[in-house]
Amino acid sequence: MLDNLTRRLGGIFAGIRKKGRLTEDDVKEVMREIRVALLEADVNFQIAKDFIARIREKAVGEEVFGSLSADQTIIKIVRDELVSLLGPEETAVNWNPSPPTIILMCGLQGSGKTTTTAKLAVWFKKKGKKPLLAACDLQRPAAIKQLQVLGEQVGCPVYAGEPGGNPVQVAKDALARAKHLFCDVVILDTAGRLAIDEALMNELEAVKKAVPPQEVFLVVDATTGQEAVNVAEAFHQKLGLTGAIFTKMDGDARGGAVLSVREATGVPVRFLGVGEQTEALDAFEAVRMAERIIGMGDVMGIIEKAELAFANEDVESMEAKMRGGKLDFHDFLDQMRMVKKMGPIKNVMKMIPGVAAQIPEEALDSIDDRQVDRLEAMVLSMTKKERTNPDIINGSRRKRIAMGSGTSVQEVNKLIEQLYQMRRGMKEMANMQKKFKKFNRR
Repeated sequence: MLDNLTRRLGGIFAGIRKKGRLTEDDVKEVMREIRVALLEADVNFQIAKDFIARIREKAVGEEVFGSLSADQTIIKIVRDELVSLLGPEETAVNWNPSPPTIILMCGLQGSGKTTTTAKLAVWFKKKGKKPLLAACDLQRPAAIKQLQVLGEQVGCPVYAGEPGGNPVQVAKDALARAKHLFCDVVILDTAGRLAIDEALMNELEAVKKAVPPQEVFLVVDATTGQEAVNVAEAFHQKLGLTGAIFTKMDGDARGGAVLSVREATGVPVRFLGVGEQTEALDAFEAVRMAERIIGMGDVMGIIEKAELAFANEDVESMEAKMRGGKLDFHDFLDQMRMVKKMGPIKNVMKMIPGVAAQIPEEALDSIDDRQVDRLEAMVLSMTKKERTNPDIINGSRRKRIAMGSGTSVQEVNKLIEQLYQMRRGMKEMANMQKKFKKFNRR
């Protein structure tokens, strides 16, 4: 998810460390590099230009804030402007006071609309809602069957019309069926095209007029780059979008269109598709996205995944230890076991502060989930005292741990250093967040 941009920004920030004050030349060079990084991430050219202008205006001649270093000052400015660009306010669902709430899904063919419809149903179910899915894409029999299969998989009723039928009538009948079943959300999966055309728009407008929705979501493939802005503008002009959902964010290293859509169209990003599983849909939060982009990680995201994986366990103590940088190998072992239930390790690791910016993409790609078993074996080969106080693990202890776990001393050394890096990274980011909050209150 925007990994290349995170790495580029991390390198830029590292280059200006230890400067006591930012000169105009320093700022010019940094701004040039950030602009290139944004363009490489597929951010719209004009939006990147305006974004850089706002940062430059704040950064030129800026005094270092209190104990913030020069690079931290730039990070703070970039972070604040990213939050502003992405939308500081979180957009709540526009619930219908007289249920059901109707969600109209639209987008081009191949954007992942049908799968996202099922993912959205899972998200609503977690909110205590009872959704019904309506197959209004009657041009492709495969789309109807796909939605029926997904509906059964996620435990939601599906209303489907006959192939070649009238999508407007299907939408009306689906609404009546939802009321009969006391469903409080109806999600309409509509047809797409390979390109925007008049026939598509007329069909969508007719469905919208017949069954007025409270939300109109555009599903966009994140890999389409800057073209996503043009698609959003065209759909918004015709349908009055209330939000965008970006799919394939887990596999796209650029994804800069996420930074462009709201600024270009005024349409907020509402959800991100981050995997193939039906649970892999995240509500979009500007602050957390901005902090991940600049390498501050997403500790709260890790905690939320942990809460889902361990619904009956107390994770508050883990959160406190992560924020305080006080992890030991007991915590590390618990986290390894949690990770197995939280999804692919690569995705979880990217949420750890500093990881996405500092660890090469090739290294992350080479991570095998089975490596967790090797890490677990090393920790289990330690004594309780060693897990509690890693500082006592000297050379002879490391040899014993390696022999006991069937690994090498080098692997044990790497594991211990990894724990120390996590401690430092989490503590540093926690301190930086405290400083940001302090200066934002001024």
